[in-house]
Amino acid sequence: MISSMTGYAVKTRDSERGTLQFELKSVNSRYLDFHFRVMEELRALEMPLRELLSGKLTRGKIECRLSFNQSGARSDHLEASPTLLATLKALETQVQATLPGAQPLSVGEVLRWPGMLGDQSVDFAALTPDVMALAREVLAEFSASRAREGAKLAQLIVDRVNAMRDIVRSVAPRIPEAQALFTDRLRQRLREALDSDAGEERILQEVAVFAARIDVAEEIGRLMTHLDEVERILQQGGACGKRLDFLMQELNREANTLGSKSALVEVSQASMELKLLIEQMREQIQNLE
Repeated sequence: MISSMTGYAVKTRDSERGTLQFELKSVNSRYLDFHFRVMEELRALEMPLRELLSGKLTRGKIECRLSFNQSGARSDHLEASPTLLATLKALETQVQATLPGAQPLSVGEVLRWPGMLGDQSVDFAALTPDVMALAREVLAEFSASRAREGAKLAQLIVDRVNAMRDIVRSVAPRIPEAQALFTDRLRQRLREALDSDAGEERILQEVAVFAARIDVAEEIGRLMTHLDEVERILQQGGACGKRLDFLMQELNREANTLGSKSALVEVSQASMELKLLIEQMREQIQNLE
């Protein structure tokens, strides 16, 4: 299975304690790079979440968001602590007796007083199983979205591989005949340009050297071999972005050499078309895991 580095998934889970939300999104990156946005009360879950995600993901800039909203049912039954209210009232009376100009506490200040509405902290131990279960669900959906896009990218690459094969097949049969014609013309021009004392052996040596320089059979062979390897890697699946990116460099090198050694306009044009297709493949490969 081929996976893209671009993906997105989000899920929520409701319980008596409140609502959890877990979100994953990613873009391409050379390495596996995590960015966590986790509420402070659940910060300790960052490490197990990192381990969970690292077990499934190998590349990409991953943004992970975890939030928790406590249940509204709890807020419907909030009651101020009678003991704490009495304590605050006694303290306020004592302060005003000593400092008559002191301002009384407002209702908001009283309600925000620590412990006034009971323990509102997040129950970390109770939430941990729910968070991890939700994270596994989101990760499965996230991986599936990356796989779907990866399959489409792989098909685009295969289409361009086939287009490159068609270009090579169309131009390759003409190369030997054209090179033979070109060397015959070169031999005739050398006879005319060189002194009459120059022997046939000298002319044949010059022609042989030039013929070797314009022979592109080796480049065409390597091109087809690299294209076979691209298809093999895509069929094998897995994390293949870096290997394919290396092959794009090799393909581009062969296409450049093909163009520089060309003795035919058709081969030069084929070299340009090949390089265009290679660049299109490289752009798609940049998004593969």
